[in-house]
Amino acid sequence: MTKIHFRPYIPNQTVLFPQRIDEDIAKNDPVRMVDALVESLNLGGFRKLYKECGRSPYHPRMMLKVILYAYMNNIYSCRKIEKLLHRDIHYIWLAGHEKPDFITINRFRNRVKKEINEVFTQTVLLLSAKGFISLNVEYVDGTKIESKANKYTFVWRKTVERNRERLMKKIHVLLGQIDDVIAQEKSSENDEKVEFTPAMLTEMAGELRNALEQVPEPSTKEEKASLRKKRKQLKELEKHRDKLQEYDNHLDTLQERNSYSKTDKDATFMRMKEDAMHNGQTKPGYNLQISTENQFITDFALFPNPTDTLTMIPFLKSFSSRYGRLAHTVVADSGYGSEENYHFMVENGMEAYVKYNYFHMEQRPRFRPNPFKAENFYYNEGHDYCVCPMGQKTRRIGNRRVKTASGYVSESARYRAVRCEGCPLRCLCFKAKGDRTIELNHRLRKYKQKTKELLCSEEGLRRRGRRCVEPEAVFGQIKYNMNYKRFRHFGKDKVFMDFSFLAIAFNIKKLCAKMRKEGIDWLIKLFYELTAALFRLLRYINQKNLQSIAA
Repeated sequence: MTKIHFRPYIPNQTVLFPQRIDEDIAKNDPVRMVDALVESLNLGGFRKLYKECGRSPYHPRMMLKVILYAYMNNIYSCRKIEKLLHRDIHYIWLAGHEKPDFITINRFRNRVKKEINEVFTQTVLLLSAKGFISLNVEYVDGTKIESKANKYTFVWRKTVERNRERLMKKIHVLLGQIDDVIAQEKSSENDEKVEFTPAMLTEMAGELRNALEQVPEPSTKEEKASLRKKRKQLKELEKHRDKLQEYDNHLDTLQERNSYSKTDKDATFMRMKEDAMHNGQTKPGYNLQISTENQFITDFALFPNPTDTLTMIPFLKSFSSRYGRLAHTVVADSGYGSEENYHFMVENGMEAYVKYNYFHMEQRPRFRPNPFKAENFYYNEGHDYCVCPMGQKTRRIGNRRVKTASGYVSESARYRAVRCEGCPLRCLCFKAKGDRTIELNHRLRKYKQKTKELLCSEEGLRRRGRRCVEPEAVFGQIKYNMNYKRFRHFGKDKVFMDFSFLAIAFNIKKLCAKMRKEGIDWLIKLFYELTAALFRLLRYINQKNLQSIAA
């Protein structure tokens, strides 16, 4: 019987000259791209984050490589990264056999929460230098991502203002009941228009307390009851002061917002698209705005606004502050189509492929505009008058100015019909009494006309088709492929830091995919060229054989 010989198996063998660990890593593995890209970055700003004395810290390049590679593989937990540094050959090679614990990894992320934004900018500029993007076009879109905050710790502006108004009335009533000269002077003869502050109530309570301490010890039953009543009123006044301070703190935190969460004061309650309860309830979150080009993230920002209209101008300025110039072309959906946004882009010489409301409805074959809408009235620009569907002219009666939340002033011209009485189309036109008055925003009308020409052009059709596969695809990959559906930190600065790591990792991951695809396309092209050359060679040989036979 033949003896079976197994290969030697010695788990604890000692190797005198160990081999390089990267020999077991493929040459085209994404981990090598992470290593090469981080080595090319300028991390001089990281040096100021460390002290010269004390224990030597881990190298920031090593920590940055490990965290970015973990984010590329959908690993966001510091404890999981710590385990991989002991088990996975890719992480062991990136870390150079160093083994930082999860606390050190988390402290590094928090330490570089300001500098990581500059690292993202360097990464995008590197992609631009390599020709993957041009930074001349922005495909802009936004999405709402839920915060880590507790969804039941909400504070609403209207509730705070209503309760504060009730409390102010209680304070006026209480000061009117306190039979003391100091309280009567402070209450200004019970004038309810006086707005008390916690500092005023603190001063008032202190003076009342000093006055009560100087009162001699009561001897009769009535004097004791009166003293107890005053002490109770003083205690109630201090309670109102504390409650007023709480309401003022809520208003200071709210700023211009309508709500916030107590566990994450930077998060605003918004209505999310996806909800586990499927009831459309509001949750604390952030409005994440990104701009993409060739499916690379070129810029991002976080806003408390639930809608996208007021975020566009600050977001475009963010791109300018990051790269020193504005993009030449902006492509966005109808959520950004407002007069203020159009005005900003036109003033800065930008091509705005930004849709407005009802643009898609206007492109339908069966669309028929409503002739009784004010914007559909015929307008004579030379004589400045409108014509209603009945053929009656309207005269201009003035202007109306509206100031937006950001300070932009929108002006509309007002026109009134001469006589609507007895008009047979009045029931279809309007139902109010008197003659109809309409408002037309001529500036917005011109912006929409110019935008429609751009969107319906050949370039506009290409841009509109491209927008569907730019930011929408990026959001899909982030949320479902990378499983990043909820922020994992409290506070806007830490949320911004965490998404900065994700954006850098996403761009590196996309870069590896594009290079891999270009490599495959190159091999396919080479195969087709070789096949075509072989066919040409066979055709030439056949022609030579036919010529020799004919001879």
